[in-house]
Amino acid sequence: MPLYIQIVQGRSPLATAIAMMPFNLTVFFTAMLIVNVYDRLTPRQIGRYGFLLCTVGLVWLAVVVRNDWSEIPVLIGLVLFGIGQGSLVTLLFNVLVTASPKELAGDVGSLRGTTQNLAAAVGTAVAGALLVGLLSAIALSSIAASPVLPKEIQSQVDLDNITFVSNDRLRSVMEGTTATPQQVEEAVRVNTEARLRALKIGLLIMAGLALLAIIPAGRLPNYLPGEIPSDAPGTRLRSG
Repeated sequence: MPLYIQIVQGRSPLATAIAMMPFNLTVFFTAMLIVNVYDRLTPRQIGRYGFLLCTVGLVWLAVVVRNDWSEIPVLIGLVLFGIGQGSLVTLLFNVLVTASPKELAGDVGSLRGTTQNLAAAVGTAVAGALLVGLLSAIALSSIAASPVLPKEIQSQVDLDNITFVSNDRLRSVMEGTTATPQQVEEAVRVNTEARLRALKIGLLIMAGLALLAIIPAGRLPNYLPGEIPSDAPGTRLRSG
């Protein structure tokens, strides 16, 4: 989403950060407030509901995202996704600490934070590679099928390094070729449609992964704090 906002919509890094603020704030406050439902919902239920909200939020974003989208529909999707992610962040910490001996609580917290940072970095890289790969495949297919863009024009553009670019940047590149104004507009159209389709498909793929995560979430503990078995390492769910 930041990549799309900054490159496609042409916003500055500061404006992009502000546009993502609702999502970041939702994650922050949900991570703090989710502990208030621990006496009514089990970790298994929270895990499943959290992944379900992530799935719904990503599917909603895939539906409403446009090259000229309005902010309110996107805001709804970001908030839904943020609630799901925020609840899962705190839930993971509580379950890990509760399931570990008290003397290892500090080590568990440190390892959990390190693993979360690593997962975020790897996940961002994989998602970025997925989107660029989808964009490249869709763009190449559309270019090959377009009668307006002959191979002579295609040979003047680096099609082996297709990535997210703004329409203004693409126009400046095409102006350095022998393309006619009609061919430039066709290239811009292909870029616009391929960019949007790649983002939509990428969001749907990530929604599918979030939906599949509901299955392993079924292995989470299914008891409330007052119902923890006497042989469990912890005696209550800790807030994080």
